[in-house]
Amino acid sequence: MSQAQAEAEVQAAEKKNEEWEPNILVIACNWCTYQAADMAGSLRYSYPPTVKVVRVPCSGRVEPEFVIEALINGADGVLIGGCHPGDCHYKEGNYKALRRFEWLRKIVEELGIEPERVRLEWIAGSEGLKFAEVMREFDATIRKLGPNPLKKA
Repeated sequence: MSQAQAEAEVQAAEKKNEEWEPNILVIACNWCTYQAADMAGSLRYSYPPTVKVVRVPCSGRVEPEFVIEALINGADGVLIGGCHPGDCHYKEGNYKALRRFEWLRKIVEELGIEPERVRLEWIAGSEGLKFAEVMREFDATIRKLGPNPLKKA
């Protein structure tokens, strides 16, 4: 490879990174985090358009495999949102989510992915502002990390 070809590849890679927008998946508990996302929208609290919200019955329903699959298939970051501890509509779902999340972070690190790409947050249905703030903060974190290295090409 000539010097000119190498420089052209570096410039192409830099241009690609400048054009890159993160793909953030939020897996939200129906009773709390999803309601907070709805409230954030209703009250016009802005958060990045890079955030896609998927509703689940309970954060305790989120399997680590779901998150790994999302990362493989294009997500640059995944945030799991649930009810505050003690407030779960299914009694112990958020405690189950916490145990699974701790295990998930270990798996993510073993795969060579930055653990900051996955996050667990407790956001009540009345915390629309907190939802928007957490989404802006998570978007900034993912932008600093850059594109997900695990993502399929």
